[in-house]
Order: sequence, then C-alpha cells, then structure tokens
Amino acid sequence: QVHLVESGGGLVQAGGSLRLACTAPGRIFSRSAMGWFRQAPGKEREFLVMISRNGGTTYYGDSAKGRFTISKDNAKNTVYLQMNSLKPEDLAVYYCAAKPSILSDNRSFTTLSDYPHWGQGTQVTVSS
Repeated sequence: QVHLVESGGGLVQAGGSLRLACTAPGRIFSRSAMGWFRQAPGKEREFLVMISRNGGTTYYGDSAKGRFTISKDNAKNTVYLQMNSLKPEDLAVYYCAAKPSILSDNRSFTTLSDYPHWGQGTQVTVSS
C-alpha cells in the first residue's frame, strides 16, 4: 500500500492563502505524475491540477486556473499546491494522487481513474 500524506490544510479567511504539501515514498514520487483534486461537501471529487513526472507539463482545471499553482521538490519527494485568494466555495477536502508514468510522458492526467495512488486528504475551510 502506498502512503501519500497531505498537510497544510486548515481554516483561513476569504482572500487568504494556504500552501498544501503532499509527500510520497521516493519509489513512487520519482516515477509518477502528481495531481491535486478536491471534494466539497455533497459533491464529486474534482480535478484541480497536475504536474508531469519530469515537471515539463502542468495542467490546470478550471477551478484552479489563476489562483492555484502546483510545484514539486524532487529532493523532498513533495508536491505543493499554493492557493491564493481563497473563497468560501474552496471549502473541501484536498487530495493528492500519484500516477506512475514514463519520464517522457507529458500527457495531462485529469480523471480519478488515471491515478492509482491517493492520500487521505486534508481539510481546507474558508470563512467569509
């Protein structure tokens, strides 16, 4: 079983920022594209953003464009999600996911079924 661990969630006022982090085992992180998803109460889990294994491709879903930024630190086996200008509707559990891929694969993986490895999620609450 692969353990991805998210951190950095919490309570923030509208307009504020949070940086989420997700750490994966090295054997997974070094061989995977990484993605962020979220699930708001009563809604389906939705894709936010992904970064390819080699870092050459990032792809943002509509909910993440303009306010969220993905990055990764290969030395720390960690992917980050910087979230700015947060809104009450950003309230959700945020999940990271890993999709093993070949180094040259720069495709955009945006569906839940693309990712076999998931974290447990971190709660983000935005107060108005």
